[in-house]
Amino acid sequence: MPLSQEELQHFNSLLSEEKQTLNKRVELIHDHAKDPLDADSSEQAAELGNVEVVSALETDAVNELAEINAALQRIEAGTYGVCISCGEDIAKPRLEARPSSFECVDCAEETQRAG
Repeated sequence: MPLSQEELQHFNSLLSEEKQTLNKRVELIHDHAKDPLDADSSEQAAELGNVEVVSALETDAVNELAEINAALQRIEAGTYGVCISCGEDIAKPRLEARPSSFECVDCAEETQRAG
């Protein structure tokens, strides 16, 4: 059953809030990256290790932002809540748990097994 306008507005709000949170996270990561390395070589090694972790966090945040932006575009296009693989409705509990979902549970599991 297609989502109502009220439900679409709810998911739009959830996605927009998460987008703001992730944008702030990426901004903090970029601010942190501007900090100069410590002069002590042993401290530099630890800081460089932190750079790898921070870089991975940034990559995750950027990927999540892309998924959120795609979900927001699907809301605008009128295709939000419809599985891109099989065309069936995505269960509302799945959308509540992960509003950026683009596949139903069955297709997502199949994609995971294949990948």
